[in-house]
Amino acid sequence: MQNVRLLILGTGGMARNHADGFARLPGVEIVAGVDTRPEQLQAFCQTHGIAHGFISLDEALAWGQFDAATNVTPDAAHFATTLPLIAAGKHVLCEKPLATNARDAEAMARAAAEAGVVNMVNLTYRNVPALQQAARMVQDGQIGTVRHLEASYLQSWLTQPAWGDWKTEDQWLWRLSTAHGSKGVLGDVGIHILDFATFIAGQDVADISCRLATFDKAPGGRIGDYVLDANDSATMQLRLANGALGTVAATRFASGHLNDLRLRIYGDRGGLEVSFENAVSRLRACLSPDLEAARWHEVDCPPVPPIYTRFIDAIRGQGPAEPDFARGAALQVLLDRAEASAAQEGRALAVQG
Repeated sequence: MQNVRLLILGTGGMARNHADGFARLPGVEIVAGVDTRPEQLQAFCQTHGIAHGFISLDEALAWGQFDAATNVTPDAAHFATTLPLIAAGKHVLCEKPLATNARDAEAMARAAAEAGVVNMVNLTYRNVPALQQAARMVQDGQIGTVRHLEASYLQSWLTQPAWGDWKTEDQWLWRLSTAHGSKGVLGDVGIHILDFATFIAGQDVADISCRLATFDKAPGGRIGDYVLDANDSATMQLRLANGALGTVAATRFASGHLNDLRLRIYGDRGGLEVSFENAVSRLRACLSPDLEAARWHEVDCPPVPPIYTRFIDAIRGQGPAEPDFARGAALQVLLDRAEASAAQEGRALAVQG
Protein backbone atom coordinates (compact mmCIF):
# COMPACT_ATOMS: atom_id res chain seq x y z
CA MET A 1 0.00 0.00 0.00
CA GLN A 2 1.37 3.39 -1.01
CA ASN A 3 1.93 5.73 1.92
CA VAL A 4 0.61 9.25 1.34
CA ARG A 5 2.03 12.34 3.07
CA LEU A 6 -0.66 15.01 3.32
CA LEU A 7 -0.54 18.77 3.87
CA ILE A 8 -3.58 20.68 5.12
CA LEU A 9 -3.81 24.21 3.71
CA GLY A 10 -5.98 26.40 5.93
CA THR A 11 -6.82 25.51 9.52
CA GLY A 12 -10.34 26.91 10.02
CA GLY A 13 -13.43 25.03 11.14
CA MET A 14 -13.76 22.77 8.08
CA ALA A 15 -10.08 21.79 8.33
CA ARG A 16 -10.89 19.89 11.52
CA ASN A 17 -13.16 17.60 9.52
CA HIS A 18 -10.41 17.01 6.97
CA ALA A 19 -7.82 16.28 9.65
CA ASP A 20 -10.10 13.81 11.42
CA GLY A 21 -11.19 12.17 8.17
CA PHE A 22 -7.70 11.63 6.79
CA ALA A 23 -6.28 10.58 10.17
CA ARG A 24 -8.56 7.51 10.12
CA LEU A 25 -7.06 6.18 6.89
CA PRO A 26 -4.27 3.56 6.97
CA GLY A 27 -1.04 4.69 5.35
CA VAL A 28 -1.93 8.39 5.42
CA GLU A 29 0.23 10.76 7.46
CA ILE A 30 -0.72 14.39 7.94
CA VAL A 31 2.75 15.92 7.86
CA ALA A 32 2.12 19.68 7.77
CA GLY A 33 -0.35 22.50 8.17
CA VAL A 34 -0.33 25.94 6.58
CA ASP A 35 -2.04 29.09 7.82
CA THR A 36 -1.13 32.79 7.82
CA ARG A 37 -2.34 33.03 11.45
CA PRO A 38 0.50 31.65 13.59
CA GLU A 39 -1.47 31.10 16.79
CA GLN A 40 -4.32 29.28 15.08
CA LEU A 41 -1.82 27.23 13.07
CA GLN A 42 0.06 26.19 16.19
CA ALA A 43 -3.11 25.21 18.03
CA PHE A 44 -4.35 23.19 15.03
CA CYS A 45 -1.06 21.32 14.65
CA GLN A 46 -0.93 20.54 18.37
CA THR A 47 -4.53 19.29 18.42
CA HIS A 48 -3.99 16.94 15.49
CA GLY A 49 -0.40 15.90 16.18
CA ILE A 50 1.01 17.53 13.04
CA ALA A 51 4.79 17.91 13.14
CA HIS A 52 5.30 20.85 10.78
CA GLY A 53 3.57 24.21 10.47
CA PHE A 54 4.16 26.93 7.88
CA ILE A 55 2.79 30.47 7.78
CA SER A 56 2.92 30.61 3.99
CA LEU A 57 2.36 28.18 1.16
CA ASP A 58 5.69 29.24 -0.36
CA GLU A 59 7.50 27.99 2.77
CA ALA A 60 5.65 24.68 2.59
CA LEU A 61 6.47 24.23 -1.09
CA ALA A 62 10.13 25.02 -0.48
CA TRP A 63 10.11 22.26 2.16
CA GLY A 64 8.22 19.99 -0.22
CA GLN A 65 8.05 16.82 1.89
CA PHE A 66 4.44 15.97 1.04
CA ASP A 67 2.63 14.16 -1.76
CA ALA A 68 -0.82 15.73 -1.65
CA ALA A 69 -2.69 18.66 -0.18
CA THR A 70 -6.23 19.36 0.91
CA ASN A 71 -7.13 23.00 0.34
CA VAL A 72 -9.46 24.30 3.04
CA THR A 73 -8.79 28.02 2.54
CA PRO A 74 -11.62 30.57 2.01
CA ASP A 75 -13.32 30.43 -1.39
CA ALA A 76 -11.53 33.45 -2.82
CA ALA A 77 -8.12 31.90 -2.07
CA HIS A 78 -8.66 28.59 -3.86
CA PHE A 79 -7.37 29.76 -7.24
CA ALA A 80 -4.20 31.44 -6.00
CA THR A 81 -3.26 28.63 -3.62
CA THR A 82 -4.15 25.60 -5.74
CA LEU A 83 -2.17 26.53 -8.87
CA PRO A 84 1.23 26.50 -7.08
CA LEU A 85 0.42 23.08 -5.62
CA ILE A 86 -0.41 21.73 -9.06
CA ALA A 87 2.76 23.27 -10.51
CA ALA A 88 4.75 21.46 -7.82
CA GLY A 89 3.18 18.14 -8.88
CA LYS A 90 1.05 17.71 -5.76
CA HIS A 91 -2.31 15.97 -5.79
CA VAL A 92 -5.07 18.32 -4.58
CA LEU A 93 -8.45 17.99 -2.92
CA CYS A 94 -10.08 21.44 -2.91
CA GLU A 95 -13.10 22.59 -0.96
CA LYS A 96 -16.06 23.84 -2.95
CA PRO A 97 -16.52 26.05 -4.85
CA LEU A 98 -13.43 25.41 -6.92
CA ALA A 99 -13.11 29.16 -7.55
CA THR A 100 -15.29 32.26 -7.44
CA ASN A 101 -15.70 32.53 -11.22
CA ALA A 102 -15.72 30.18 -14.19
CA ARG A 103 -12.57 31.62 -15.77
CA ASP A 104 -10.43 30.75 -12.75
CA ALA A 105 -12.11 27.39 -12.20
CA GLU A 106 -11.51 26.37 -15.80
CA ALA A 107 -7.86 27.43 -15.54
CA MET A 108 -7.48 25.23 -12.46
CA ALA A 109 -9.03 22.26 -14.26
CA ARG A 110 -6.74 22.72 -17.27
CA ALA A 111 -3.63 23.04 -15.10
CA ALA A 112 -4.47 19.88 -13.14
CA ALA A 113 -5.16 17.89 -16.30
CA GLU A 114 -1.91 19.02 -17.92
CA ALA A 115 0.09 18.22 -14.77
CA GLY A 116 -1.45 14.77 -14.50
CA VAL A 117 -2.14 15.09 -10.77
CA VAL A 118 -5.16 13.73 -8.97
CA ASN A 119 -7.62 16.58 -8.56
CA MET A 120 -10.93 16.49 -6.70
CA VAL A 121 -13.42 19.01 -5.37
CA ASN A 122 -15.29 18.37 -2.13
CA LEU A 123 -18.96 18.33 -3.14
CA THR A 124 -20.22 17.05 0.20
CA TYR A 125 -23.46 15.49 -0.96
CA ARG A 126 -21.73 13.08 -3.31
CA ASN A 127 -21.31 11.16 -0.04
CA VAL A 128 -25.10 10.64 0.21
CA PRO A 129 -25.96 6.99 -0.59
CA ALA A 130 -29.37 7.86 -2.07
CA LEU A 131 -27.77 10.29 -4.53
CA GLN A 132 -25.31 7.69 -5.79
CA GLN A 133 -27.92 4.95 -6.07
CA ALA A 134 -30.36 7.24 -7.89
CA ALA A 135 -27.67 8.26 -10.37
CA ARG A 136 -26.93 4.58 -11.09
CA MET A 137 -30.61 3.84 -11.64
CA VAL A 138 -31.01 6.74 -14.07
CA GLN A 139 -27.84 5.73 -15.91
CA ASP A 140 -29.11 2.16 -16.15
CA GLY A 141 -32.31 3.42 -17.80
CA GLN A 142 -34.65 2.35 -15.01
CA ILE A 143 -36.80 5.50 -15.31
CA GLY A 144 -36.37 5.75 -19.07
CA THR A 145 -35.65 9.11 -20.68
CA VAL A 146 -35.50 11.96 -18.17
CA ARG A 147 -38.27 14.51 -18.82
CA HIS A 148 -38.67 16.60 -15.65
CA LEU A 149 -37.06 17.30 -12.30
CA GLU A 150 -37.53 19.52 -9.27
CA ALA A 151 -34.88 20.03 -6.63
CA SER A 152 -34.43 22.15 -3.51
CA TYR A 153 -31.84 22.93 -0.86
CA LEU A 154 -33.62 24.16 2.26
CA GLN A 155 -31.99 25.91 5.21
CA SER A 156 -33.58 27.93 7.98
CA TRP A 157 -30.76 29.63 9.87
CA LEU A 158 -32.27 33.05 9.12
CA THR A 159 -35.47 32.08 10.92
CA GLN A 160 -34.29 29.81 13.74
CA PRO A 161 -30.96 29.88 15.61
CA ALA A 162 -30.23 26.16 15.53
CA TRP A 163 -26.63 26.83 14.44
CA GLY A 164 -26.16 30.08 16.36
CA ASP A 165 -27.39 33.66 16.27
CA TRP A 166 -26.63 35.03 12.80
CA LYS A 167 -27.31 38.60 13.99
CA THR A 168 -24.33 38.54 16.37
CA GLU A 169 -21.89 35.90 15.07
CA ASP A 170 -19.33 36.75 12.39
CA GLN A 171 -19.30 33.20 11.04
CA TRP A 172 -22.84 33.79 9.75
CA LEU A 173 -22.87 37.53 9.11
CA TRP A 174 -20.16 37.36 6.44
CA ARG A 175 -22.37 35.01 4.44
CA LEU A 176 -24.93 37.83 4.13
CA SER A 177 -22.51 40.50 2.89
CA THR A 178 -21.03 40.74 -0.62
CA ALA A 179 -18.31 43.07 0.66
CA HIS A 180 -17.12 40.23 2.90
CA GLY A 181 -16.87 37.77 0.00
CA SER A 182 -20.31 36.19 0.00
CA LYS A 183 -22.26 35.36 -3.14
CA GLY A 184 -25.29 34.56 -1.06
CA VAL A 185 -27.25 31.36 -0.96
CA LEU A 186 -26.61 30.88 -4.71
CA GLY A 187 -22.86 30.80 -4.24
CA ASP A 188 -22.91 29.03 -0.88
CA VAL A 189 -25.23 26.07 -1.46
CA GLY A 190 -26.38 26.58 -5.05
CA ILE A 191 -23.41 24.55 -6.21
CA HIS A 192 -24.56 21.62 -4.09
CA ILE A 193 -28.14 21.48 -5.32
CA LEU A 194 -27.12 22.01 -8.95
CA ASP A 195 -24.68 19.12 -8.64
CA PHE A 196 -27.27 17.03 -6.77
CA ALA A 197 -29.81 17.47 -9.57
CA THR A 198 -27.66 17.28 -12.68
CA PHE A 199 -25.42 14.44 -11.45
CA ILE A 200 -28.45 12.24 -10.81
CA ALA A 201 -30.04 13.27 -14.11
CA GLY A 202 -26.80 12.47 -15.93
CA GLN A 203 -27.33 15.50 -18.14
CA ASP A 204 -25.53 18.72 -18.98
CA VAL A 205 -27.52 21.96 -18.77
CA ALA A 206 -28.36 23.63 -22.07
CA ASP A 207 -29.67 26.88 -20.59
CA ILE A 208 -30.53 28.38 -17.23
CA SER A 209 -32.64 31.22 -15.88
CA CYS A 210 -32.50 32.51 -12.33
CA ARG A 211 -34.19 34.88 -9.90
CA LEU A 212 -32.51 36.03 -6.69
CA ALA A 213 -34.04 37.77 -3.69
CA THR A 214 -32.50 39.62 -0.76
CA PHE A 215 -34.88 40.34 2.11
CA ASP A 216 -34.82 43.03 4.78
CA LYS A 217 -33.24 41.54 7.87
CA ALA A 218 -32.05 44.51 9.93
CA PRO A 219 -32.71 48.28 10.16
CA GLY A 220 -30.94 50.01 7.30
CA GLY A 221 -29.91 46.67 5.83
CA ARG A 222 -26.76 46.36 7.91
CA ILE A 223 -25.38 45.11 11.21
CA GLY A 224 -22.15 46.83 12.25
CA ASP A 225 -19.63 46.50 9.43
CA TYR A 226 -21.81 44.04 7.54
CA VAL A 227 -24.06 45.33 4.75
CA LEU A 228 -26.66 42.55 4.35
CA ASP A 229 -26.93 42.64 0.57
CA ALA A 230 -26.20 39.02 -0.45
CA ASN A 231 -29.08 36.96 -1.86
CA ASP A 232 -31.15 34.90 0.58
CA SER A 233 -33.25 32.86 -1.88
CA ALA A 234 -32.69 31.59 -5.41
CA THR A 235 -34.99 29.94 -7.91
CA MET A 236 -33.73 28.53 -11.20
CA GLN A 237 -35.18 26.92 -14.28
CA LEU A 238 -33.04 24.50 -16.25
CA ARG A 239 -33.33 23.02 -19.71
CA LEU A 240 -31.22 19.91 -19.92
CA ALA A 241 -29.28 18.77 -22.97
CA ASN A 242 -32.05 16.32 -23.98
CA GLY A 243 -34.76 18.99 -23.65
CA ALA A 244 -36.00 17.95 -20.20
CA LEU A 245 -37.05 20.78 -17.88
CA GLY A 246 -36.23 21.28 -14.24
CA THR A 247 -36.69 23.70 -11.36
CA VAL A 248 -34.04 24.19 -8.70
CA ALA A 249 -34.38 26.31 -5.56
CA ALA A 250 -32.26 27.25 -2.57
CA THR A 251 -33.15 29.36 0.43
CA ARG A 252 -32.16 30.25 3.99
CA PHE A 253 -35.78 31.00 4.90
CA ALA A 254 -37.17 27.44 4.88
CA SER A 255 -38.49 27.44 8.44
CA GLY A 256 -38.41 23.94 9.89
CA HIS A 257 -35.60 22.69 7.63
CA LEU A 258 -32.12 22.91 9.08
CA ASN A 259 -30.20 21.53 6.11
CA ASP A 260 -32.31 19.43 3.77
CA LEU A 261 -31.92 18.47 0.10
CA ARG A 262 -34.67 17.03 -2.07
CA LEU A 263 -35.01 15.87 -5.66
CA ARG A 264 -37.87 14.45 -7.63
CA ILE A 265 -36.96 13.23 -11.10
CA TYR A 266 -39.29 11.71 -13.67
CA GLY A 267 -38.73 9.77 -16.86
CA ASP A 268 -41.05 8.17 -19.36
CA ARG A 269 -40.75 4.82 -17.54
CA GLY A 270 -40.70 5.80 -13.88
CA GLY A 271 -39.78 8.28 -11.20
CA LEU A 272 -37.45 8.69 -8.23
CA GLU A 273 -37.62 10.73 -5.05
CA VAL A 274 -34.29 11.44 -3.37
CA SER A 275 -33.91 13.14 -0.01
CA PHE A 276 -31.27 13.96 2.53
CA GLU A 277 -33.17 15.34 5.48
CA ASN A 278 -32.11 15.51 9.13
CA ALA A 279 -28.89 13.81 7.94
CA VAL A 280 -30.86 10.75 6.77
CA SER A 281 -30.55 9.55 3.18
CA ARG A 282 -33.66 8.11 1.52
CA LEU A 283 -34.60 6.93 -1.98
CA ARG A 284 -38.08 5.99 -3.21
CA ALA A 285 -39.02 4.74 -6.67
CA CYS A 286 -42.10 4.18 -8.76
CA LEU A 287 -41.22 1.82 -11.59
CA SER A 288 -42.93 -0.74 -13.79
CA PRO A 289 -45.11 -2.65 -12.94
CA ASP A 290 -46.22 -0.17 -10.25
CA LEU A 291 -46.74 2.85 -12.52
CA GLU A 292 -50.44 2.33 -13.21
CA ALA A 293 -51.25 2.13 -9.50
CA ALA A 294 -48.69 4.85 -8.67
CA ARG A 295 -47.14 2.69 -5.96
CA TRP A 296 -43.83 3.87 -4.54
CA HIS A 297 -41.30 1.72 -2.70
CA GLU A 298 -38.13 2.25 -0.71
CA VAL A 299 -34.84 1.45 -2.42
CA ASP A 300 -31.86 0.12 -0.50
CA CYS A 301 -28.76 2.24 -0.96
CA PRO A 302 -25.26 0.88 -0.28
CA PRO A 303 -22.91 3.07 1.77
CA VAL A 304 -20.56 5.47 0.01
CA PRO A 305 -16.89 5.91 1.03
CA PRO A 306 -16.23 9.48 2.23
CA ILE A 307 -14.37 11.95 0.02
CA TYR A 308 -11.18 11.50 2.05
CA THR A 309 -11.09 7.78 1.27
CA ARG A 310 -11.89 8.35 -2.39
CA PHE A 311 -9.11 10.96 -2.75
CA ILE A 312 -6.48 8.63 -1.28
CA ASP A 313 -7.79 5.70 -3.34
CA ALA A 314 -7.45 7.82 -6.49
CA ILE A 315 -3.85 8.69 -5.61
CA ARG A 316 -3.13 4.97 -5.16
CA GLY A 317 -4.79 4.15 -8.47
CA GLN A 318 -7.58 2.27 -6.73
CA GLY A 319 -10.56 4.40 -7.77
CA PRO A 320 -11.70 7.29 -9.96
CA ALA A 321 -10.98 10.91 -9.03
CA GLU A 322 -14.60 12.03 -8.85
CA PRO A 323 -15.84 14.69 -8.64
CA ASP A 324 -12.84 16.29 -10.29
CA PHE A 325 -11.85 19.88 -11.08
CA ALA A 326 -13.55 19.65 -14.48
CA ARG A 327 -16.85 19.01 -12.70
CA GLY A 328 -16.18 21.86 -10.29
CA ALA A 329 -15.50 24.18 -13.23
CA ALA A 330 -18.67 23.10 -15.05
CA LEU A 331 -20.71 23.87 -11.94
CA GLN A 332 -19.05 27.27 -11.62
CA VAL A 333 -20.14 28.04 -15.18
CA LEU A 334 -23.72 27.29 -14.11
CA LEU A 335 -23.40 29.59 -11.09
CA ASP A 336 -21.94 32.40 -13.19
CA ARG A 337 -24.70 32.08 -15.78
CA ALA A 338 -27.37 31.96 -13.07
CA GLU A 339 -26.00 35.15 -11.51
CA ALA A 340 -25.91 36.82 -14.93
CA SER A 341 -29.48 35.72 -15.62
CA ALA A 342 -30.68 37.22 -12.34
CA ALA A 343 -29.04 40.52 -13.28
CA GLN A 344 -31.12 40.39 -16.47
CA GLU A 345 -34.37 39.77 -14.56
CA GLY A 346 -34.44 36.04 -15.13
CA ARG A 347 -33.60 35.88 -18.81
CA ALA A 348 -32.67 32.36 -19.93
CA LEU A 349 -28.98 32.15 -20.85
CA ALA A 350 -27.22 29.42 -22.78
CA VAL A 351 -24.57 27.54 -20.84
CA GLN A 352 -21.14 27.42 -22.47
CA GLY A 353 -18.26 25.21 -21.46
